[in-house]
Amino acid sequence: MTSSSSFTFAARTSLSLQDLAHSAPAVFADRAAGCTGPRYVFISSREIVTALIDAGFEPTLAVQTRSRDGNAGYAQHMLRFQPVVQCLSLDDVLGEIVLINSHDGRSAYQLRAGLFRPVCTNGMLTAIGDFGLIHVSHRGNVLANVVEAAQRITREFGLVGEAVEQMRGTQLSGGQQLDFAREALALRFPGATEPPVQPAQLLERRRMADIGDDVWKTFNAVQEAVVTGGVCGRTATGRAMRTRGIRAIRENVRLNTGLWKAALRRIGR
Repeated sequence: MTSSSSFTFAARTSLSLQDLAHSAPAVFADRAAGCTGPRYVFISSREIVTALIDAGFEPTLAVQTRSRDGNAGYAQHMLRFQPVVQCLSLDDVLGEIVLINSHDGRSAYQLRAGLFRPVCTNGMLTAIGDFGLIHVSHRGNVLANVVEAAQRITREFGLVGEAVEQMRGTQLSGGQQLDFAREALALRFPGATEPPVQPAQLLERRRMADIGDDVWKTFNAVQEAVVTGGVCGRTATGRAMRTRGIRAIRENVRLNTGLWKAALRRIGR
């Protein structure tokens, strides 16, 4: 399969504004929460979405956190965009822009590089050097700054491609794969003296595409097991359980970033 046909197969359906409103209503907030300060510049995420669409990015996913204080309209939300012109020329990987924001004054706009695999519907966040995470404060020309940051990340997708190719060319022994899985468990269950599942369980391949001993295939198998969940184990009291999938935005970002950095260390980056 050629790169172009892979991209055609993998491209996600572009979401309409109505789709975004259904999945993440906070995108359409018309004002900030009352706790914001006087220097806070409110710009609805809808304006950001429109500006990114005009700049050549298509929204493909929208989620938001559950609000415990009744302020769902200001909740943290995460949007994923694919550049119309794909800049990551790998057969099974597409580059995306990940935008995280809230309207409660607690965080700046975050833009990250993301990866999307045709064989795996859960997106992976990447972080290589400084380009992998860009903060844009709610001050100044926010619209222009967010668009510029998205374009900057897109220009640097070549670095992601280089890292992926190096991962594919680096083989891991069985012991090295177990070490990777142990590190992943420490990320997933911080502070746990005895995780509910064993490292080898994270290495069980769920997909034919992940069968192999290189860093890339090992990373993908472990990442899916950690983020998607469904791994059988036992609690500290011996009760049978299954690990849960990760839904919280902050936890998703933390785990994906930590796993990506762990994979980079295996190739000396």
